[in-house]
Amino acid sequence: MINFNGNIALEENILTQNRAFLYGDGVFETVKVINNKVLFLEDHYFRLMASMRVVRMEIPMNFTMEYFEEQILNLLKEKNISSSARARITVFRKDGGLYLPKNNEVSFLIHAVALEGTLYALNTAEYEVDLYKDFYVTKQLLSSIKTTNKMINVTGSIFAHENGLANCILLNDSKNVVEALQGNLFMLVGKKLITPPVSEGCLNGIMRKQILALAKKVEGIEITEEIISPFDLQKADELFLTNVITGIQPITKYRKKDFTCNLAHLLVQKLNESISEN
Repeated sequence: MINFNGNIALEENILTQNRAFLYGDGVFETVKVINNKVLFLEDHYFRLMASMRVVRMEIPMNFTMEYFEEQILNLLKEKNISSSARARITVFRKDGGLYLPKNNEVSFLIHAVALEGTLYALNTAEYEVDLYKDFYVTKQLLSSIKTTNKMINVTGSIFAHENGLANCILLNDSKNVVEALQGNLFMLVGKKLITPPVSEGCLNGIMRKQILALAKKVEGIEITEEIISPFDLQKADELFLTNVITGIQPITKYRKKDFTCNLAHLLVQKLNESISEN
């Protein structure tokens, strides 16, 4: 028996033993599917495998990249949303144990929703951000993978909503810029495009990797991974965020500084071209 919202009920709710729910004992990947194709499949697969190894989960023998792809596409086909969709696969340790699990075997769950449009589009509407300083990201390996413990992102999102902001920028325990609540951060200063290194605690983002590769093909742009302080942000000509679902999201305002989005516009074009070619 359990008490659920003040009512005594039979213990039929699977969450009473689910380790992702009880302890945040899970990792996940969110992918974008266009025309029945999982974008950047290999990158997502290997990051998921690496994340499972980091948290000492047992990887099933059948959990190949092809199996990963098949399970996602089968769900989208059943839901009739294969043309454009967002899918999330969450892997969590099986029920049992307290902090110490009974074993390291896993279960997984995939859910998906339809998306509009089949290519990335640049949203140039007002997008104001500020720093979130209630909590800090730690500079450690766990910060660079996608776990189901996202309390800093949740509380930061509430803070942004309460203050009329589109997003917030997270800082690490050295008070340096890490990333935004929903994506990696890039800063253009003159002809130099800068993003924080993964060692600063930012997510090892799949779209981050794509943008770094595409930007290297832009003539006259220098690419570097460097520590960014909050004071550096106001020196920027452009600031933008990246994630697999949105692609590139320009920041239009930080504090009293307004920003352009010329490079972001060019990179979105190159991103769509690279998808169409593959």
